Amino acid sequence: MARERYQRQLDGLRSDVLDLATRVIERLEDAVDALETGNEALAREVIEGDAVINNRYLELEKACIDLLALQQPVAGDLRFITASFKIITDLERISDLAVNLGQYTLEGEASVFEDIELRHLGESARDLVVDAMDAYERHDAAACFDIAARDDDLDRACKDATDAVIRELLASRIDEEGSRAELERFMTDVSNLLLTIRDLERVGDHGVNIAARTLYMVEHDDSLIY
Repeated sequence: MARERYQRQLDGLRSDVLDLATRVIERLEDAVDALETGNEALAREVIEGDAVINNRYLELEKACIDLLALQQPVAGDLRFITASFKIITDLERISDLAVNLGQYTLEGEASVFEDIELRHLGESARDLVVDAMDAYERHDAAACFDIAARDDDLDRACKDATDAVIRELLASRIDEEGSRAELERFMTDVSNLLLTIRDLERVGDHGVNIAARTLYMVEHDDSLIY
């Protein structure tokens, strides 16, 4: 009976981690959509919903600690629990980055440079997280290496977007007759756009972290960690 109860706890933890991931991914999708469309109401929903994610994260953190302290797991079970503990931290941080995107929506205009495809960057970052969680669920070690390789593509795309913003900014001519307020607003928009690109790149990094912990969980292979 004790072993059956312990196994139910492990299965419940896996299910809860996947549920948290689903919620976080939905928030990220909403944040990217709000940013691109300028939907301030949706942006506020993302920001205000962060407390729910934080509370759920703390609940799962406690569940992991209880399993470690009370069950004293070894081998594969120990790796599963510690990997899950690390993964929920990455998911909570992705949620924080989604909040950042919501705040950028409220503060400025994302389309200040229309050639920057924020939705494409956002979808690429989201896909890394989705696939990393799928690898976690299926214990797919091979997928973890693919995710790490694809993150290099996202990094390059984010660097190209950043470079494009800077080049266009340097090449642009600011109307000397424009007001100081207009100039400050323009610079705020540019700053928020650069921060957006940075944060989407960080979402991808967290996806790789999840893949790295999954690889360690499945094969005791730490080659993707750090």
